[in-house]
Amino acid sequence: MTARVGDDVFGEDPTVLELESRTAELLGKEAAVYVPSGTMSNQIGLRVHTRPGDEVILEADAHIRHYEGAAAAGLSGLQLYPVHGERGIMRPSQVVEAIRGTQNWDPRSRLVCLENTHNRAGGTVYSLDVIKDIESVAREHGLAMHLDGARLWNASVASGTSEAEYAACFDTISVCLSKGLGAPVGSVLVGSRKYIDRARRERKALGGGMRQVGIIAAAALHALDHHRADLKKDHDNARVLADGLAAFRSVQLDPSLVETNIVMFDVVDGRSSMEVLGELVTAGVRMVPFGPTRIRATTHRDLSAEDIGAALERAAPILDRS
Repeated sequence: MTARVGDDVFGEDPTVLELESRTAELLGKEAAVYVPSGTMSNQIGLRVHTRPGDEVILEADAHIRHYEGAAAAGLSGLQLYPVHGERGIMRPSQVVEAIRGTQNWDPRSRLVCLENTHNRAGGTVYSLDVIKDIESVAREHGLAMHLDGARLWNASVASGTSEAEYAACFDTISVCLSKGLGAPVGSVLVGSRKYIDRARRERKALGGGMRQVGIIAAAALHALDHHRADLKKDHDNARVLADGLAAFRSVQLDPSLVETNIVMFDVVDGRSSMEVLGELVTAGVRMVPFGPTRIRATTHRDLSAEDIGAALERAAPILDRS
């Protein structure tokens, strides 16, 4: 609340400038722009690489396709080409097969988007080798690369690959500060100065130009500098949670598939996810519906190991039914 502030639309907020510079440095890129949300960051990333009528290649369960209000079509006139990867991970050969534009009746492929970690797949992590192979395909065909790195910080901690190593494969990268890092709000789009200059214009057009936003950027900067190392605790807690849930008779879950801070499971006793979630909320345990019988549980920095134990104890009468 005591942050130095200025008008960010004019590039005069010193705290925002520090946040953008720090994020760009961490990801090894020239520049960055602070935006209100991950959805806006992704959509700006799409817009700076494309024009209406172009096609974007991405995994079928990508956040951009499922959770951004069809903004790619509604705001930018883009068509999305879904590729059905394995647990959210596309193979380079699938990207090759998806590329179109050689015939005049084809849509023009312009951009490949990856998501790391992959939300709907349960927080799965792309390996750097697979990303490099996909990048080679994209470059060979003249396609740009964008990363939905809302949870890139988690991918880096889980894989031991630095954020900059991941980012080197992409033209633009969106990172969220309001998820695992715990800031109140905001994302940052990172890339070359050329792309970020375009991004600032697009941010303004989409209504994302902010004024004295340094009081929010200060919290994001603190999270960036002090909370990244804590993500390992979230991953450890998720594995403990997964092991506990897997022991319940009403739950179908393979704990070995839990890679980061997201635990996905199915209810297999005939109840819907919404029925079960209603009972869990009454017991003081909050999770999120992800399908008719699928539920997502996410660990975060405000949860301790003791909290995980308490959650499992409260959930047991609800989920341990035959």
